[in-house]
Amino acid sequence: MKKSIALLALAFGVTGAFAQDLTSKKGEPILPEAEDWSIGVDAVPFLNYAGNFIGGNGSNSAPGWNNYGANQTIVAKKFTDAQNAYRVIFRLGMRNQSWKNEIAAPQASSAAAVNFPTKTNVVEDKATASSSFVGIGVGMEKRKGKTRLQGFYGADIFIWYSSSKHKFKYGNSLSQGVTADPNVDVDNSTDWSTMAPGTFTTSNWDNTAPTITGVNNVTGWRKISEKPGGQFGLGVRAFIGAEYFVLPKISIGGEFGFGVGLAMNLKSKTVYEAEGIDGGGFETKSDITVTAKRGMEVKLDTDRNAANSSTYNLAPSGTLRLNFHF
Repeated sequence: MKKSIALLALAFGVTGAFAQDLTSKKGEPILPEAEDWSIGVDAVPFLNYAGNFIGGNGSNSAPGWNNYGANQTIVAKKFTDAQNAYRVIFRLGMRNQSWKNEIAAPQASSAAAVNFPTKTNVVEDKATASSSFVGIGVGMEKRKGKTRLQGFYGADIFIWYSSSKHKFKYGNSLSQGVTADPNVDVDNSTDWSTMAPGTFTTSNWDNTAPTITGVNNVTGWRKISEKPGGQFGLGVRAFIGAEYFVLPKISIGGEFGFGVGLAMNLKSKTVYEAEGIDGGGFETKSDITVTAKRGMEVKLDTDRNAANSSTYNLAPSGTLRLNFHF
């Protein structure tokens, strides 16, 4: 019981937290004023640290400076006066990654055998993956209350764009039936779905009766590029919340919201390097492009579920926050 009381006292300012004096002993204003800026971070690591410290837990990891929610959204405010503030919400993410893999180069039938430990001829396959997300939102916040406990409400509007791309390069080319030069098929190519798990969700190659929509007599194929399809979206969200000023210009609070989102899922595009049987009965190769339209998406839900993409989100969630005003 004593531990609970001590933790509660710490969270709400230890001494004088429940007093309604709106200035500190040094005359500092407790509440935000016109022209003040505000940023907030996740308060949970700080409260966990304080609770473990009071409870005598030996594994007291230092708290981190975390953004709202799991997807690192930045939210800042600027107060026009004590009751009104503009909000800016921002998220920018970019990722680029590459993989390289050595694979055997086919040997001519007349080539001498290579024995251990001599290394056979190898070539290098390469895959790259890139993704990006940019989103921005603006809003208006109105506040109520003349004590340390402040309520607020308002609305935000968001726009966002996300995209991704994969590229594949192969050291062995596809060649069909050249004398004294064995056919190079997809068995001489890296299967990146196993080399880079979690990045390429489907195998980038196949030589066992693969199917490419709209193309007949395919004997083998491998991807050389793909755009899984991005997303462009617009969201509007209403919110309501409260915060308590435990120290001058420092508060603990949180908010909840409800909104609607409209997202346009962009067209996907995959380019294959394929081989197959042509009209004359000969095996040949060609690049084949396949596209797919993904349509629109409408969301009506709470917080981030209404204003997000398939990977990132913009709207701050109901996480308990520590807010700093300056």
